[in-house]
Order: sequence, then C-alpha cells, then structure tokens
Amino acid sequence: MKVKSHQPVLAWIEQQLSRGELQIGQRLPSERTLAEQFDLSRASVREAITVLDAMGVVRSAVGSGPGAGTVIIAQPGSALGSALRFHVASSHLPVADIVQTRLLFETWACEHSRTDSPVLAEAELLLEEMASLAAEQGEEFLALDIRFHLALAESAGNVVVGAMMLSLRESIRNYTSEIVTRLPDWVRTSARLHDEHSQILALLRRGERAAAAGLVAEHIEGFYREGLREK
Repeated sequence: MKVKSHQPVLAWIEQQLSRGELQIGQRLPSERTLAEQFDLSRASVREAITVLDAMGVVRSAVGSGPGAGTVIIAQPGSALGSALRFHVASSHLPVADIVQTRLLFETWACEHSRTDSPVLAEAELLLEEMASLAAEQGEEFLALDIRFHLALAESAGNVVVGAMMLSLRESIRNYTSEIVTRLPDWVRTSARLHDEHSQILALLRRGERAAAAGLVAEHIEGFYREGLREK
C-alpha cells in the first residue's frame, strides 16, 4: 500500500503526543519547519494539519497574533461521533442491532451516571418541553426524546460512550419514527414514555443507578416491542 505523503507528519505527531513531548495547549512547529524536517512540500504538511483538525486533535488559525498557528487541543468526542455517523449512514443497520447497542450504552451510562452531572438538568428541561407538545407533534416529541436519551448517555461522563450514542442518533430517529406511524394511540404511548422518562431521571437524581438502568432497558425494549406488535 502506498504511503500518503503526509503520513510521516501524522506518525511523528502521534509519537510526540504519546511521549508527552507535545501536550494540549502547545503549538506545533510551523509548516515550513515540518516540511524541512520531513523533506516534504508545505502542501503535504498542510494536508496532515487538515486531517488532525478534522480529528479534533489540533486547531489551526492563520495570522500572526497570539491565537495564530496550530495548537494541540482535545475534542475526541465530536470527531469520533462525526466519523461514526457517516459509517452508520452508509449502512442499513438492522433495527434489532441498533436497539441492542442502545441497551448496552444506555444501561451502562445509567449505572455510572453522576448525580451532579449538569446534563441531568438539561434532561429535566427536555421533559418539560415534551410535556407541552400536542398529540400531532410526534416528530417533535421524538426529537426531544432522542436528546433526552443522549443526555442520559452523557451523564456518565464517558466521552466515547457519548460520541457513539450521538453517532446512532439518525438511526434511532428513523426506527422510532417508523414505529410512531403504526401506533393506534400515540397520545397514550407518548404519555407512558414521558412518565417512564420522568421515573428514570428521578432515580438518577437520587443516585439509584441500578434501578434506573433496569427501567431504561424496559423503556427501550418496551417501545420496540410495541412497534413489532403493530406491524
């Protein structure tokens, strides 16, 4: 396999980060310096920086002020989530597999949720918004529902779990929207879902993580089974 011209720069930066010789907040050497160091064109170095920028490893800014240059940052969640979303979008994943993956992530997150996590307050506001929606606003309810579940996943403070849940967002929206179109009584179902949301959040607020994990599993599986019955 042909090695891309910018690969040596990426390998060197990864090595420097692993050794602690490059740290968050530090600037990379200039494009000219890196080009001379690796005997590459500045275009190849620039390509390496672009890749790192997209990965959330660096932030680049042009100019000559204090904010100029390429700075090491740490935003793995957004980069990982973006990459996974594209892979998920390019595949037609079985709904049962998506549900099982949600169960893995969300039950784990509930078991490790932090009672002081600020996203739990955000989840409370989302519940209030859901309660205010009319029956015909099913899609709006589902959008808030997904944001609520993302907040639960993020409450454990694990960046990777949060990013992977975010990557499933569109897949979750697709299958839940399809279920809603088949339900005979959305008003009753949405009221039940909202009540279960409230119970899950209350358990997490009290630090009853195991109970919350069990209820979130019943909540996710129950809605999926309801959709299967209406096929």
